Amino acid sequence: MTDLLCYSDAYLRSFVANVTATDERGVALDRTAFYPGGGGQPSDVGWLRWEGRQLRVGAVRKGEKGVWHHLESGSLPVGATVEGEIDWERRHALMRTHTALHVLCGVVWRDYGASVTGGNMEPLRGRMDFEFERMRQELVREIEEKINAEVAACREVTSRSLPRDQAFAIPDLIRTKINLLPPGIEQVRVVEIGGLDLQADGGTHVANTREVGHIRIVDYKSKGAINKRIVIELSD
Repeated sequence: MTDLLCYSDAYLRSFVANVTATDERGVALDRTAFYPGGGGQPSDVGWLRWEGRQLRVGAVRKGEKGVWHHLESGSLPVGATVEGEIDWERRHALMRTHTALHVLCGVVWRDYGASVTGGNMEPLRGRMDFEFERMRQELVREIEEKINAEVAACREVTSRSLPRDQAFAIPDLIRTKINLLPPGIEQVRVVEIGGLDLQADGGTHVANTREVGHIRIVDYKSKGAINKRIVIELSD
C-alpha cells in the first residue's frame, strides 16, 4: 500500500518515491504527497519527474495496489524512482476551502443543531447542505458573520488518528445525517478546529483558520423540505 504523506504533512509539496505497479493509465507509488480524493475534496494534480522527463498527473485515486497517479501522457517502469510535485496553488486553495466548510459546519451545528446532508468543493468554492426547515436571508447573513468571526479568531487546526471504538465514543463526531465511514475502517482520522469543531474527516486542511481568509455566502437554496444548501466562496 501507499504511504500517504499528505496526512502527516499537508504542506509537503514535493517528494521522492518508487513506482510499484503500472497500468495503461498511470502508476502506483510506494509513497505520495498527492491527496487521492474523498469526502467531497477532489484529488490533487501535479507532476512526476524521471530521467529528465516531466509527466503530468491529471488525477489520483486509491486502488487495490495503492494510490494510483493517472498520467495524461507517457509511462514509467516499475522500480523507477521519481520525484513528485503537487500543484501547490490548487492544493492550498482546496485546503482553505475544506477548512472553511468545517468552520461553517461547526457554527451551524453549535448554534442551530443542524446535521449535514451533503457537500462538495472546488478550489475557493464549496457547498454544504444542512437539515434546515427554512432558510431566509437574515439567517444567512447571521451565519456569514459568525463564520468570519471564527476565522478571525485564528483557531488552530489539527488532525490525528484514533482507534474506531475510541473515535466513536466522541459525542457528535459524525456530523453527516448518514454515517459514511465503512465498517472495515479500524483507524478513524479526526480533524479539530480548536474550540469550535471536531469531526471525522479524511481531507487536507490549513494549520490555522487565519489562512482561510474572508468567506462569502454567495448563494443559498432549498434542496428539499428539510434540506437547504449554502454555497461559499473565498477571496483569491
